[in-house]
Amino acid sequence: MKIVFIGDIVGSVGRKALKKVMPRLKQAYPNAVFIANGENAAAGKGITAAIAKEIYELGIQAMTMGNHTWDQKEIFDFIDRDEKMVRPANFPPGTPGKGHVVIKVKDQELLIINLQGRTFLPPIDCPFRKVDEILEQDKKKHKFVFVDFHAEATSEKIAMGWHLDGRVSAVVGTHTHVQTNDNRVLPQGTAYVTDVGMVGPRDGVLGVEKNAVLQKFKTQLPVRFVTDEGKWHFHAVVIELNDQTGLAKEIKLIRYDEDEVIFD
Repeated sequence: MKIVFIGDIVGSVGRKALKKVMPRLKQAYPNAVFIANGENAAAGKGITAAIAKEIYELGIQAMTMGNHTWDQKEIFDFIDRDEKMVRPANFPPGTPGKGHVVIKVKDQELLIINLQGRTFLPPIDCPFRKVDEILEQDKKKHKFVFVDFHAEATSEKIAMGWHLDGRVSAVVGTHTHVQTNDNRVLPQGTAYVTDVGMVGPRDGVLGVEKNAVLQKFKTQLPVRFVTDEGKWHFHAVVIELNDQTGLAKEIKLIRYDEDEVIFD
């Protein structure tokens, strides 16, 4: 099994990049499972039903979320019906949506878990205890387990990688929008990277228009952040799994830049 996981899709520029790059990815990895983080897809904050539909139609088979899950209020109207969308599992009990889903991959199944960190983010339920609870219930049923850990602190993400090494197929970090160069297979067989990066505006600050961010840092006064509309870059990873064990054989970074790649 191969998994292509695409970093946080940010706004209309990110969706434009996804539309441009997906045909190339599907050609390069024809049998892969395609998963993306969509929590910033609607103008940088949250997602709508129409945008989720647009992303799925491009070939994304499941979508993870994060701390911006609820920023577009219409999500409450459709998240319980969306069988492909995974919001952080460690939101409190009773929260709408699903914290883990299972998708069919030919004659196999892939368990997808979304978690949210607590360091520098809202103090929701413990992600370490929550993932243990899910695995206790479901690991015996599913050989292939993919975890998107949406967290701010690199230390918390690395700790989660060690916590799950040998117990899941892959742990990938999202949220910080900067692709890290620490992709590797951990000693017990779990693919790991601290942050996959982002799909969206290249020349802003994490997808936000740079002048507003500079003004905020220089003055400490309130400013209105808007999603940048510049050129795009595209970050993802491709993970190859062992079909017998469900553990990882390899994890590679994927990077495209609007200025550097010629597309057919």
